[in-house]
Amino acid sequence: MYSKEEAKKLKQEFWTAYGQYMALTPSADGERVNWVNYKTGIKHLYFRMDATNKVVTIAVEMTDPDAGIRQLMYDQFLELKNVLHDTLEEEWIWDEVFYDEDGRKIARIWTSREKLSIFNKEHWPEIISFLKPRIVALDEFWSMAKYSFEIFK
Repeated sequence: MYSKEEAKKLKQEFWTAYGQYMALTPSADGERVNWVNYKTGIKHLYFRMDATNKVVTIAVEMTDPDAGIRQLMYDQFLELKNVLHDTLEEEWIWDEVFYDEDGRKIARIWTSREKLSIFNKEHWPEIISFLKPRIVALDEFWSMAKYSFEIFK
């Protein structure tokens, strides 16, 4: 077991290494992008990656506090579901209602991989191999789809 400070340091070390590894990967539009803290340009719409001691997750999260706006965002993603899955080359889990770690109601489209631990450095290449193609595919999807979300700016 790691102390809280050791765990925080190890997580920070992983995300720094991941960011450096991804830094050479251009976006679908050919621009530099901060892959670890991906900006969609839409308030309350995030592409998030997370890794714990048991699971690695990548998700599209719609966090608008207004349930109606959140539902409209989710519905817009539903309209583009086939495009998203074609770009990802896999199907993800769709949760119209999901409660985040703070208990807030959000909408979420996600996938995960279990039995990988951010605290085991031997797992890091596998974690990166899981996250990289998915965040790159999300970026490719977003390059085409972002105009459908302009209303939410």
